[in-house]
Amino acid sequence: MWVYEKKLQYPVKVGKCDIRMARYLSEQYGGADGELSAALRYLNQRYTIPDKVIGLLTDIGTEEFAHLEMIATMIYKLTKDASVEQLEAAGLGPHFANHDSALFYENAGGVPWTATYIQAKGDPIADLYEDIAAEEKARATYQWLIDMTDDVDIQDSLKFLREREIIHSLRFREAVEIIKADREQKKIY
Repeated sequence: MWVYEKKLQYPVKVGKCDIRMARYLSEQYGGADGELSAALRYLNQRYTIPDKVIGLLTDIGTEEFAHLEMIATMIYKLTKDASVEQLEAAGLGPHFANHDSALFYENAGGVPWTATYIQAKGDPIADLYEDIAAEEKARATYQWLIDMTDDVDIQDSLKFLREREIIHSLRFREAVEIIKADREQKKIY
C-alpha cells in the first residue's frame, strides 16, 4: 500500500522554456534506462527475490515512480509555452502531430517505450547486478543532461535525481552481499 502526497519528491523549477532540453529529458521518461523502465523492473523482480530484499525492491521501485513524476513535470514546464514552430524546430514535430502537447513514453529519439526494456532473469544475483547497471546508466545519463543545460533550476533537480541513482546502486550492491551471505550460511533442516 502506498500513501501518496500530492507534491513532488523534490521541487522542480524551470528557469526558461527549453524544448531542446525537454526532448533530451524524454530519455529518462520513456527510454530503456529511464524511470518507467526502472520502476517496472524492480517491482516485477520482487516476486522472485528472497524475502530479505523484497522491501528494498518495493521501496526503490516506488521511488522511481516519484522520479518519473519529476521528469514529467520538467518536460511539461519546459514546453508549456512553446509554439508549434518551436516544437518543430526542436525536432518534436512528429510528437506534436501524434500527441499534441501530451507526454508520451518515448525516448529522446522518439522511439516508443517497450516492455523489452524490462529485465528479469529470476536469479536474484543476476537481477540485482542488472539493477546496479541500470542505476549506473541512469546516473550517467543524468550527468550528461546536467552538462547539456545552463538552467541552474533544472540542473538542481537533475543533480537530486543523479544522487538518488547513486544511492540506489549502493543499496542494490548491499542486497547482493546479503543474498551471497545467506547462500553461504549452513542450512540445517
